Amino acid sequence: MIASTVKPLFVLVLTFSLLLVVILLSPSPPRFLQIPVPSGSSVGSEIWSVKRIIEWRPCKWWLQGHLTPLPAKTNGYIRVDCYGGLNQMRRDLCDGVGIARLLNATLVLPKFEVAAYWNESSGFADVFDVDYFIQKMSGFIEVVKELPLDLASKEPFKVDCSKRKGQFDYIESVLPSLLEHHYISFTPAMSQRRDRYPQFARATLCQACYSALRLTSSLEKKAIELLEAIPKPFLSLHLRFEPDMVAYSQCEYPNLSPSSIAAVEAARVDRKPWTGELAQTWRKRGKCPLTPNETVLMLQSLNIPTSTNIYLAAGDGLMEMEGFTSVYTNVFTKSALLNQEDFTRMHGNTKAALDYHVSINSDAYVATYFGNMDKIVAAMRTYKQMHNTLFLSRKAFAELTSQGLEGEELKKALWEVHKKDFAIGRGFALPDCFCEFEL
Repeated sequence: MIASTVKPLFVLVLTFSLLLVVILLSPSPPRFLQIPVPSGSSVGSEIWSVKRIIEWRPCKWWLQGHLTPLPAKTNGYIRVDCYGGLNQMRRDLCDGVGIARLLNATLVLPKFEVAAYWNESSGFADVFDVDYFIQKMSGFIEVVKELPLDLASKEPFKVDCSKRKGQFDYIESVLPSLLEHHYISFTPAMSQRRDRYPQFARATLCQACYSALRLTSSLEKKAIELLEAIPKPFLSLHLRFEPDMVAYSQCEYPNLSPSSIAAVEAARVDRKPWTGELAQTWRKRGKCPLTPNETVLMLQSLNIPTSTNIYLAAGDGLMEMEGFTSVYTNVFTKSALLNQEDFTRMHGNTKAALDYHVSINSDAYVATYFGNMDKIVAAMRTYKQMHNTLFLSRKAFAELTSQGLEGEELKKALWEVHKKDFAIGRGFALPDCFCEFEL
């Protein structure tokens, strides 16, 4: 009787011991998997269950970028001047930090230019934690809050490279000014090929863009308050259909309401819409923003339930929203969730920062465009290993509707397009900092 009792006990102990040995001897997860991921239920849709065949991860040369020793002597001091909305300025900052490292310069805290158009007056230190930025950039580039005494009273020599395109050589064109004046400022040139930078400069850019920027404690507190107020689980939707956006696109929308048409015409200035065959070609190239009604159809094609909690990550002035909110009724905005007195005091950068924080922590992120915010949010979600991210294909929508598809046939075709996009991680991350791995 005793022997029969001991035998099962012996087997149980032996099994547990073997299991413990396997766990202890198993290799630790790679570094990219150790990035903390917020918990949260998935937003209901079959699209998030599609098997991914490609995964993007932070490149090894970035994660080890701090191991490249900094030169013993600096070539001078650089201030990056950033213009536009928050996400455009963040893009300029990322490029500028990489260029400063390329030129072996010491980085002065960047300047966020005041822009009346964006209803803006907040600077870099009003949005981002300066001490955290300096700490996280340690080993990648030296960052200073103050200049040496011999330069402290001087304005930087301004180097104009913001309008340059193509193969603009910073070493050839900017370094001589840095060596001559010792303190310069510039706005990075447009459409630069970052892959031409040496890896130590690219690693510095990536560190600045995705690891070193944290909101100030007061702004982060407000962002957490907003995030907690949104019912869970939820989808963050970046919808772009403001008058200036539509005017800039040069697309025609004949079925808009009279008030929307008037608002677009007022914003057009000299950007007249394309007409005739040119308009069709432009639309088929995916250049036209999706209307809220078209966005509804796209979400339905992805089988996203109409009861889904949706946070609208968008600026002021969205048009034609009635059709959207009549179908997706659980729509939440920062203006409705935050204290009204606080909200009215917020500048454009603050509002954009709140949208950014909510979007990188949402259960799912869907964008109707592929602008500066979308690229940064998608990359940050990839960095955090949050894969429920999708960009609605304006190009596919235009192409399929031009073929006469509608109703369920159109939805089925759109599903197939986005199923493939999600599987290969289209738009999840830019190859500047992330490397592709087959699963």
